[in-house]
Amino acid sequence: MATEPLAGTRMTKVTDRKTKIDWAQFLQDIAERYTDAERITLIMDNLNTHRPGALYEAFPPDQAKALWDRFEFVYTPKHGSWLNVAEIELNVMISQCLNRRIDTIAQLREQISAWQAHRDQLQAKVNWQFTAQDARIKLKRLYPTFNE
Repeated sequence: MATEPLAGTRMTKVTDRKTKIDWAQFLQDIAERYTDAERITLIMDNLNTHRPGALYEAFPPDQAKALWDRFEFVYTPKHGSWLNVAEIELNVMISQCLNRRIDTIAQLREQISAWQAHRDQLQAKVNWQFTAQDARIKLKRLYPTFNE
């Protein structure tokens, strides 16, 4: 899942697994959605599939490099995936859409697609209340400040 929190939109993709190739293809999907953007900023966790090598496994070198250069990657701290707005949106999806048995991957894709369309139509946004000041306190050991 990717989300554009200020626009109230998201992108979801259901795959059989969470492989490097799946992630690389999802990045390509994101790049195709934002063709006019010179640079796309992604805030994401440190999952082992989220590495440049994934693009080189999925695409020819020139295509992989061009795709990698379209993005600016900001990684959340190791135990800070809760800082990732897409993770918050995933939890909303789980509670609103995946709180029941879904028998097939085709049905899952259909349900997720309908959920995404509904959330996008509402322009549902994450009510982010974690401030920079809160971050300085909560993440002090990760982002030290120098007192003068």
